[in-house]
Amino acid sequence: MKNIIAFCCSVVLVTTSFAQNKDKEKAQELTEKAAKTYVYQANELIEGDNFISAEKEYRKAISKAPSVVAGTYNLGNSYYEKGNFDEALYRHMQAAESATSKSEKHQSYHNMGNILMKENLCKEAVEAYKNALRNDPSDDETRYNLVVAQECAKQQEEDKKQEQEEEKKDENKEDENKDKDKKEDEEKKDNPKDQGDQDKKEGDDQKDEDGKPKDEKDQGKGDEKKDDQEQKGKPKPQPGQLSPQQIKNLLEAMNNQEQKVQEKMNAQKQKGPKVKPEKDW
Repeated sequence: MKNIIAFCCSVVLVTTSFAQNKDKEKAQELTEKAAKTYVYQANELIEGDNFISAEKEYRKAISKAPSVVAGTYNLGNSYYEKGNFDEALYRHMQAAESATSKSEKHQSYHNMGNILMKENLCKEAVEAYKNALRNDPSDDETRYNLVVAQECAKQQEEDKKQEQEEEKKDENKEDENKDKDKKEDEEKKDNPKDQGDQDKKEGDDQKDEDGKPKDEKDQGKGDEKKDDQEQKGKPKPQPGQLSPQQIKNLLEAMNNQEQKVQEKMNAQKQKGPKVKPEKDW
């Protein structure tokens, strides 16, 4: 009796669990169906060049059922067409993670490689194309893109090495110049006499043969030249004529002579007339 009751309970539990699973599956189907409807509407809006509204519908589909990869994948392609490569890469990464089939994964990784090439990230693009080929080795387009990405990555690596070598050369050259300057400073410090001789030589270059500063000599020449110009500006006396200076000197001499005569006459007046001596017979 107990075994019969236990069996009946097991049947009830299995039936209940089966029914619950059926309900979940049905709910999942409805959810995915709603998400696909959003994707369909978004595709229609994209074809009508209405990106903003299409973006909203794609986001609704992703929020409703992330497992519907078409919403994430198509939104990534829409961002790519608009030149928004960062968002496009993010959405295709989501699509690759959510994808359940190899075909969906291959398409997502392939598009990731294309976006990375647009961003000039060739090394990363190589890995994306390799992942795409792992899910579909027969795709010739992916294989071709992989070769192009590998060549690009190789060239970038060579350019990077060359740039590092140039930077190293510049650093070495800068260090050499510093060492040279340091050595010259030390030599000057060790040989102050040489520096003094150099200063003396520079000072001698500023003097003439007589040891006088060239500036003073030139200044003297300038003064002589100035006097010559002043003399040239004065009128020269004609032959047989007295110059104004000579006339002035002559007048002063005459005045002095007249003064002396006047003083002599005054002296005689004070002494009285001269007395003649008597003759001694």
